[in-house]
Amino acid sequence: MSNPTRAHSVSPLPRTATSQITRRSLGALAAVPGLLSLAACGGSGGDSSSGDATVLRVVDYYNTPADDVVIQETLDAVAAEVGVTINREKVPGEQLIQKVLQMSSSKTLPDLLMLDNPDLQEIASSGALVPLEDFGIDTSGFKQEILDAGTFEGKVYGLAPTVNTIALFYNTALLTESGLEPPTTWDELKSTAKALTHDDVYGVAFSAIATYEGTWQFLPFMWSNGGDETDIATPAVAGAAQLWADLVADGSASKGVVNWGQGDVIDQFKAGKAAMAVNGPWNIVGLQTDAPDLEWDVAIIPVPTEGEDSVAPLGGEVWTIPQTGDTEKQKKAAEVLQKFVSAENQLKMGTARNTIPADTEAAQTFAGEHPELATFVEQVSTARSRTGKLGTEWPATAKAIYTAYQQVLVDGTDPETAFADAAASLG
Repeated sequence: MSNPTRAHSVSPLPRTATSQITRRSLGALAAVPGLLSLAACGGSGGDSSSGDATVLRVVDYYNTPADDVVIQETLDAVAAEVGVTINREKVPGEQLIQKVLQMSSSKTLPDLLMLDNPDLQEIASSGALVPLEDFGIDTSGFKQEILDAGTFEGKVYGLAPTVNTIALFYNTALLTESGLEPPTTWDELKSTAKALTHDDVYGVAFSAIATYEGTWQFLPFMWSNGGDETDIATPAVAGAAQLWADLVADGSASKGVVNWGQGDVIDQFKAGKAAMAVNGPWNIVGLQTDAPDLEWDVAIIPVPTEGEDSVAPLGGEVWTIPQTGDTEKQKKAAEVLQKFVSAENQLKMGTARNTIPADTEAAQTFAGEHPELATFVEQVSTARSRTGKLGTEWPATAKAIYTAYQQVLVDGTDPETAFADAAASLG
């Protein structure tokens, strides 16, 4: 909703959902007959060297130092092994999908294209991408839930070398002073947040903003309570909204959560104005830099009942091979991609970017080497794709979800009523 702009984000977001702000333009352009399908008609990478199979054009949105440097270094290293040169183009995150549509229309798609994982379904459905199996790319070692993030209609179109999710940051000094342990259940979350709320400090902060970013933060509570995106008019989904409403109603969470993005949430935590905060690993570097004296740790997001799995959304970008019509360059791009997502490179990129290797064994190695991120490795182990069940219908449902919980938190609407109305709006 992976940053994420970085997971894009101005603040930075998870590599999750902000690129979905372009859905309106995507739908409008997709409605033009044949526009997106032009990608399948041939053409080349589109730059001056596009006819040369040893020169590959790459498009991504990484622009922050930690991302940019390690991505460039890794691409250059694997390109040298394959015997090609990389020409990389960085597009602002909020402009990427629009840019992809333009390139598809003009038959100038790149040889390798990075997409935020929720966007893959719509781009793949347009015919602009090729299934990775067509070029023999090995996906063994990747968890099925991670492969789901890059899958459309049963075929894998994109691979994520590293992934992310969200968990519960907590101020260890405040909990210790109050004789409290990090909460593991919803009841404990409510009682702990209430006990930590005093003066100008709220017990917990989260993003309940009316955007895909807010839906991303709502999903761990919805999914862990047994809710499902295929039917949001259920008591399980409403129960998650009721939890948020209870936290705001008793003052444990600020009424401002309805306007806070994840950057705002982590800023509250940095400033000591929130004792706990739902957020992601992409903010760890900023947390360490901006609040070096703050004592903190990370816990799994609490579940309704002790012993249940905490199920969070899977963030991260997937790397794809566009349908350029240039088979020789596609073969070279496939070689680069295969090496790019090797376990060794996953560890390297994960370390530099505070993201979790997608390979199961590499993730466990990573957790041992980076104990500050071990909780995120554990949270990723049960995380799942937002588009895995709904595919291209996900954006509409994500909007319905954030519309409903906003009605609950802002207007005081009963959760079951709000989500029943939201479900009805989906038709």
